[in-house]
Amino acid sequence: MSEAAAARLRAHGAPVLHAGIRQAPEDFVVEEIDAFQASGAGEHLLLTVEKRALNTAFVARRIAQWAGVPEAAVGYAGIKDRHALTRQRFTVQLPGREAPPPDLLAFEDAGSGEALRVLDATRHARKLPRGALAGNRFVLVLRAVRGEREAIEARLRAIHARGVPNGFGGQRFGHGGGNVGKALAMFSGRRVRREERSMLLSAARSELFNRVLAARVAAGSWDRGLDGEVWMLDGSRSVFGPQPFDEELAARLAAFDIHPTAPLWGRGERRSQGAALAVENAVLDEPVALRLRHGLEAAGLRQERRATRMRADGLAWQWLTDDALRLAFSLPPGAYATSVLAELGTIEDAASGDHSSD
Repeated sequence: MSEAAAARLRAHGAPVLHAGIRQAPEDFVVEEIDAFQASGAGEHLLLTVEKRALNTAFVARRIAQWAGVPEAAVGYAGIKDRHALTRQRFTVQLPGREAPPPDLLAFEDAGSGEALRVLDATRHARKLPRGALAGNRFVLVLRAVRGEREAIEARLRAIHARGVPNGFGGQRFGHGGGNVGKALAMFSGRRVRREERSMLLSAARSELFNRVLAARVAAGSWDRGLDGEVWMLDGSRSVFGPQPFDEELAARLAAFDIHPTAPLWGRGERRSQGAALAVENAVLDEPVALRLRHGLEAAGLRQERRATRMRADGLAWQWLTDDALRLAFSLPPGAYATSVLAELGTIEDAASGDHSSD
């Protein structure tokens, strides 16, 4: 995500720091928060793995090769960054078969820094589906931090108290944000591979959501309800409303029990009304947005909602040195750690080589 794009979703004011991240994979640690325990029996093997400098798709392919099964027999809940140290779960279908020893899956390449090890292996009843996690826990180290410590810590306290806009990170939009343009070309008839099609549909949908979110950030309504608001229950995809805003809703909003929402575009009628619908229409009726909308509808996607606000749960920080700051927090599924970092300022990502919040 460019600095300009990050700024449009920045709700807490001007940047208070400039820093670098991912000087090494250990500066970006991500651990899945499990949504369930293994059943202990079944035709699938549930593996908990730690990977360094490897992407999720590569590990899934390696598990399939290790087990001697098609890649389709491997499941995982979420995609984790390559330029990180991450811990996540995979399943592999092995009906009626004894699993190979898990240590045969592990490897380490000192030259590239790539490494994979198995932390746990147990039987499970079914394939791990996408999204089957309670969230992700992050431990991030910012280095070469420039900025006043008092201002940085005040911003962190504000983020902890108020949350941050729940935007889609630059990972959704490809290098230089080019996936949106590719999506428009696909909607105009350009043929793409099946796996690329899914990626471009996600980029188009995310772009429309971010446009509405940016409008609500500009208006100061990303974390408060508008007339005609559709609400989402925290920790779920369940929505309700619109309904008149009252003291009960105000208390639930303040307690982070519910969140305002914006559309994830697709076919069907939106539930939003009144002022909430007017904000959405003002953004989504623009020419490029209309082209993206029509393309998503033609692709068969259905109307959904996404919370406009998220909370960095358990946010804590520690100064390792005068210019090294460690942050720890948890986020719900589908939320981006870079949305938290964007509220602090400009983050130079060593993994991408640009000034980015992704």
